[in-house]
Amino acid sequence: MVSKTINRYIWLLNILLQKKKLTFEEISDLWRDCYLGDGTPIPLRTFHQHRKAVEELFGVKIKCNPSDGYHYYIDNPQTMRNDRTRQWLLNSFSLSNMIIAGHNMNGRILFENIPAGTEYIQPVIEAMQQNKVLKIDYQPFGGHLDTFHMEPYAMKVYHQRWYIIGKLKEQKSIRHLALDRIIELQQTDNSFMMPKSFNADKYYANTIGIYVNDKLKPQKVRIRVYGKQVEYLRTLPLHRSQEEVLTKHEQFSEFQYKVCLTPELSTQLLSMGESVEVLEPQELRKEIKKRIEDCFTKYNRNYDGK
Repeated sequence: MVSKTINRYIWLLNILLQKKKLTFEEISDLWRDCYLGDGTPIPLRTFHQHRKAVEELFGVKIKCNPSDGYHYYIDNPQTMRNDRTRQWLLNSFSLSNMIIAGHNMNGRILFENIPAGTEYIQPVIEAMQQNKVLKIDYQPFGGHLDTFHMEPYAMKVYHQRWYIIGKLKEQKSIRHLALDRIIELQQTDNSFMMPKSFNADKYYANTIGIYVNDKLKPQKVRIRVYGKQVEYLRTLPLHRSQEEVLTKHEQFSEFQYKVCLTPELSTQLLSMGESVEVLEPQELRKEIKKRIEDCFTKYNRNYDGK
């Protein structure tokens, strides 16, 4: 569980993100009434210590505007919201805060199951920080046990799973490994040089999911979306390249992307069922049609329960 001191930093950051700007007196009154306080106002010295800690922890500054009644505010909050790592950290700490505040939330805050492997997060990050090669005993689904030596470049969370992305010595190329399929992991004494050309965001810029095929080139993908699914895609885009290029109000909207045609793209589109129709490219439209027909064939068979 996150320490009470760090939770106080998170409280201060969250309250300023919510209220936009507050005087010290207003912050102090809110502190007195919050679950982390002890019923007394926050001392000025403690407040300034928390300000400095927030900057060190999240890289955002809490500034004061003397010309506006000495209001405190987050300098450029959009930077915080656009940084996925900082936002994930804030969300994780905020959730910890809520659980501490509840005391009786057992059975009322429900989480999705996360596969095994989270115990490897810390040693992987340490290997990334020290540029050390990892020795990994790995068994994929439906495969046999192998031992790999990986230069860990980055990590990614996708569909509740953690992945390491890096160069595998045995395959001489960049690959991803799922943490929950790792049988054993240990850091070696061998060092590696992090390639200046590698950028995780750019590596995944044109793909949906975790699978990257260097031989594929991004293509224009256009889909027609019906019903409530339109709002879901507006609030949670399928990909960063998403553009809403046509809106027919209550009838449908059309979205356009620039992505590689990977199996995960097809799976994501199929998961939206009858709410989505692929318009182009024809290659993708035909693949989706074939997979729907294969599914229909299965369901068109009589099932006797055996």
